[in-house]
Amino acid sequence: MQKQYLECGKIVTTHGLHGEVKVQPWSDSPDFLCNFETVYLGSDKKPYPIARARAQKNMLILKLGGVESIDDALALRGKVLYIDRDEDILEDGEYFVQDLIGLAVRDADSGEEYGRLTDVFFTGANDVYELTGPDEVKRLFPAIKDVIIETDTQSGVMRIRPLKGLFDNAD
Repeated sequence: MQKQYLECGKIVTTHGLHGEVKVQPWSDSPDFLCNFETVYLGSDKKPYPIARARAQKNMLILKLGGVESIDDALALRGKVLYIDRDEDILEDGEYFVQDLIGLAVRDADSGEEYGRLTDVFFTGANDVYELTGPDEVKRLFPAIKDVIIETDTQSGVMRIRPLKGLFDNAD
């Protein structure tokens, strides 16, 4: 089941004296989060309208509605930010990492289950997915079209066709 609210970053410190916060984004780019009108904070998902947002190197500077002073901003330090999945439209073939974690990874031809997708690594050239088998052995495979045949987050299954030799020495 897909989560309605997705973790997207963490407030790491304040920025300036007028209530801005500096966010470590958990997305491909800090610019991604500039497209939202609202973020939600903490475990209770309290909504905060975004008054201003800008990328600064690999960080995000946010001015949240209702956060007017450095003291207000200090109170938010360490809070996890969330976005509402309904406020973003993904292109075909794009997924939220949180929707990939936990997928059953199966062979596209035989249906054999290799295990569950347990992590995603961003390497630059292409992402690399980690799966953990029922024997707790971890295996890595590239997130490329030649390997990933189908990703169905609704049914919780990813079908892959491993490259020759990819899983041969996993012991």
